[in-house]
Amino acid sequence: MTSRPIVLVTGAAKRVGRSIAIRLAREGFQVAIHYNGSRPEAEATAAECGGAELFQANLESVAEIRQMFADVESRLGRLDCLVNNAARFTRFDPLDITESDWDFIHSVNLKATFFSCQQAAKLMMKQDSGRIVNISSLGGIRPWPDHAHYCAAKAGVIHMTRALAVAWAPKITVNSVAPGVIPFGEEKTNPNVQALIARTPAGRQGSGDEIAKAVLNFLQASEYVTGQILAVDGGLGLT
Repeated sequence: MTSRPIVLVTGAAKRVGRSIAIRLAREGFQVAIHYNGSRPEAEATAAECGGAELFQANLESVAEIRQMFADVESRLGRLDCLVNNAARFTRFDPLDITESDWDFIHSVNLKATFFSCQQAAKLMMKQDSGRIVNISSLGGIRPWPDHAHYCAAKAGVIHMTRALAVAWAPKITVNSVAPGVIPFGEEKTNPNVQALIARTPAGRQGSGDEIAKAVLNFLQASEYVTGQILAVDGGLGLT
């Protein structure tokens, strides 16, 4: 069995998840890549991580989440760390949000994050140690009026992180990274994104690797650091 710490990163095929997976592999972790429908991108990320194992699951299904963690244990032998990165993002006037709009966000952003934490913790308890990092959002701290459903889910992730940190101490640490503006592709030219960047004291957008470095900090920190929320937002939350 490898002596390198084993970390599962959800939603690791693209965007911030890809940045996290690549950074952790570079820092000596054995990375496991979760994806749902983005198989080609997941394979590319896995290759960049030195041949990482791939695990497919639809995180809307608790049964598939349970099976994924059973597969992780079967194929890798243990799990030392979990990074809950997979998420969805939509924009609606709160008066127009439907039940399906709400469920589309909460089924992955909050519900799946909890059950992934739960299943990871069950594996980690077998070795009396583990690290969990949940990717939340500045939207879970600050109110974004056109994203009320998203803000509610990410605020839930933040408070759930604190609750689980207490529930599973001292064996498992549970922390959260709250990104600010980290646009990819066409998002970079979106007027709403540009307005947020203009308000950011750092004077620029953030990068996926900056989020990855924050995740790495929690995975390598003392076990005395738990239940903490680190905003990586260039100071936007202060404005």
